[in-house]
Amino acid sequence: MATLEKFQNNVAVKYQIFNSLFLTLPFEEVTNIGVTLPLLFQDCKDGFEHNRTPQEIVDQFFKKRTKIKNEEEINLLIFKFIQYIERQVVLFDAIEDSAFEKINDLDGQGTIKYLFSRSQNANRMEKLVQKLKDFKVRPVLTAHPTQFYPSRVLSIINDLEVAIRKNDLRDINDLLRQLGRTPFVTKEKPTPLDEAMRLMWYLEYVFYHSIPKIHSRMRKQMKLAGVDVDDFDNNLIDLGFWPGGDRDGNHFVTADITRKVASELKQKVFICYYRDLRNLRKRLTFSGIDERIEIIYNTLSNTIFNTDGKRYHTKEDLLKDLNYIRVLIVEKHNGLFIHLLDELIWKVKIFGFHFALLDVRQDSRIHGKVLSDVFEAMASGKLKDSVRGKIPKNYEELSEAKKIAALLTLEGNIDPDLFEDDMTKETLKSLYVIRDIQKANGEIACHRYIISNTQTAVNMFEVYALARICGWEKEMTLDIVPLFETIDDLVNANDIMATMYGNDAYEAQLKFRGKKQYIMLGFSDGTKDGGYLMANWSIFRAKENLTEIARKNKVSVVFFDGRGGPPARGGGNTNKFYSSLGDRIEDDEIQLTVQGQTISSNFGTVDSSQYNIEQLICAGLENFVFKGDILKLSDKNRELIDDMAKEAYDEYCRFKNDPKFIDYLEEVSVLQYYGKTNIGSRPSKRKKADKLTLSDLRAIPFVGAWTQMKQNVPGFFGFGTAIKKYKDAGRIDEIKDLYQKSLFFRTLAENSMMSLSKTYFPLTAYLANDKKFGKFWKWIHDEYTITKALLLEISGMDSLLENQPSNQASIQMRENIILPLITIQQYALMNLKDIEKGERKDAEMAPVFEKMIIRAFFGSINASRNSA
Repeated sequence: MATLEKFQNNVAVKYQIFNSLFLTLPFEEVTNIGVTLPLLFQDCKDGFEHNRTPQEIVDQFFKKRTKIKNEEEINLLIFKFIQYIERQVVLFDAIEDSAFEKINDLDGQGTIKYLFSRSQNANRMEKLVQKLKDFKVRPVLTAHPTQFYPSRVLSIINDLEVAIRKNDLRDINDLLRQLGRTPFVTKEKPTPLDEAMRLMWYLEYVFYHSIPKIHSRMRKQMKLAGVDVDDFDNNLIDLGFWPGGDRDGNHFVTADITRKVASELKQKVFICYYRDLRNLRKRLTFSGIDERIEIIYNTLSNTIFNTDGKRYHTKEDLLKDLNYIRVLIVEKHNGLFIHLLDELIWKVKIFGFHFALLDVRQDSRIHGKVLSDVFEAMASGKLKDSVRGKIPKNYEELSEAKKIAALLTLEGNIDPDLFEDDMTKETLKSLYVIRDIQKANGEIACHRYIISNTQTAVNMFEVYALARICGWEKEMTLDIVPLFETIDDLVNANDIMATMYGNDAYEAQLKFRGKKQYIMLGFSDGTKDGGYLMANWSIFRAKENLTEIARKNKVSVVFFDGRGGPPARGGGNTNKFYSSLGDRIEDDEIQLTVQGQTISSNFGTVDSSQYNIEQLICAGLENFVFKGDILKLSDKNRELIDDMAKEAYDEYCRFKNDPKFIDYLEEVSVLQYYGKTNIGSRPSKRKKADKLTLSDLRAIPFVGAWTQMKQNVPGFFGFGTAIKKYKDAGRIDEIKDLYQKSLFFRTLAENSMMSLSKTYFPLTAYLANDKKFGKFWKWIHDEYTITKALLLEISGMDSLLENQPSNQASIQMRENIILPLITIQQYALMNLKDIEKGERKDAEMAPVFEKMIIRAFFGSINASRNSA
């Protein structure tokens, strides 16, 4: 059965059936909405086809379709529509999740079984097994505010998905009714701890089950290939975790929060082990085994609940006891139920006492400020002997080499509480907390300090110096990770790392850490700074250059990609990128951030989590095993991409430097309301300033603002202009050939098509006549038109995502569900602008329209699944 047919039968048809049931249910505060909402959808569709504005569409709907005349009643009904659409999105999510394994082949291309079969047929099995010894992937869950479902709604989605799988109409009916009565919106912003606890739901109910399942499938295929799996001890998958550790621009993340999150992670994984042991007790009832499993169970209980008696202090202690039982079962009980015990043993190996690896991140500019405070305190004698080293009087004026020399003299055990500045105090405390977490949860539990906005080698040595004055030894169990984000930073990255590798002190530190250097690359800020094509190409080239210099210095470099959900932030179909790296980019590990709705859409269920992690693993392994089969980028290919990237960059820079650019975001988009949604603890800007600047604006609200307007500028702008240069010169065939032969370029183009498929310019077409922004809107629309036409031409497709029919159909259904919602949001925005201009005299209505705008975020972003 074709993929599209599977989607139609298992998702589209089911949605129509269950949505019909949903429409007839009486919900608290949303009664009878189901009857009128389809009429609003039709009016929106017809209205935009006839060039009506959102304001005209909504106003005419109430005049034509209802008898409501009172403004208060009209607004009440609009809010009910918003509530209803939010729940329709949840229903669609649950139906799509329930059909996941029917639409996606869990043993097909990109899965472990397929990879082993392909390797066997190509006589590459030895190469695959060799790579499996040290290859790893690390998806890192972040707390960035793009996830709108509270935990209570996630639980309903999970239960609804199960009921739909079983076609249990009674449960479905009850759960839909529960959905109607369950609030989606939190009245207050979540704390960083709230965000962490929300994401721990996925650790406990999804990843804890899917990752061991992947391991089991891997070992099974290795065994079938004749490999001795007893010698296979590679964990293969680590989970990373940012909530509670990411303090960049979020002053709510304190050292105490970091400590609490690490403690909760440990507690959560213990509870998971405890449940498994409780089930094992029911099976391992054999003589000589039962009392030993009871001892383990009670010891773990003492550890969890802090009761008297023996406790586990390291994962090695727990593994020692479990492995001893394993030997006895094999020797005396014919290995009965050994598979159940093995599953728990692997879980402990993978998740340890940490569950997920907590990263700490802070902006480089903060470290400079903290060190200035420290130098001042040293000079005044305030620190006495707690910090030792040279005190540079003119630190900021020193050359890079002299700054580094001064920083390397510092050591001590500074007391953070001696400082009055909260940021200084918390930054210093965080370095003490990292060490405490390593003692409690294991060294791996919190071993990386990421430096945002890394612009010089000094930024890395500043963190080294801060760690040294907080009691860390010269050779520390801490990895210092630069984050290169802007186009300039990516260009300078090579020189920075050359300085680091050439420094004796840092070389000793790297040797102590196994000659491994983590480097993070930021797709989100790169795209914001340089546009879609230039950002992706710059990161690709930076990886090649950084690999080359690392190999020269005999350093193993691990790239950590800071990717968001949509293509505009490095998301989209990322697996193909990792399959197309070639041999000039180090590929021992794949690490990437996973954010917001991407977590729920790609990893929301055990099946989808298993499938998508396997796709990631196999992409990396295929890049190594079949490296010779991947067409390397020729010099001509590189020249083409380089030239197009520069052309796109020039057009994007012309666009972002236009005087109307910031005004357009502030006055026309919903940017200013992003921070009022109470979905994340982090502010939408890095600095508190009256005048908005692009550098201070966070990538998520930046991309999200374009998404809400259905313009998706960061996912395509400049790409069309770049291809048009070759079209005009009669060289379009060269780009067509590049598309066919380069997986990297093809993936870039197809991900941009995904962005284009989620645009809807009729929504904001009224801006074409705006006195201030008319030409600016037309500029965006023209670039969209050119990009769409030329991407279709070079790909040979008739429609966007034609080669991904189920994805294409899913996007279309989701966009239809939220069409009334985005119309309402623009309707509210237009009315608010009328009040601001004095064209509406009822200024008291402004808070109502503002609330409408904010509430429309939720359903719209959840429906898009990878929009921010």
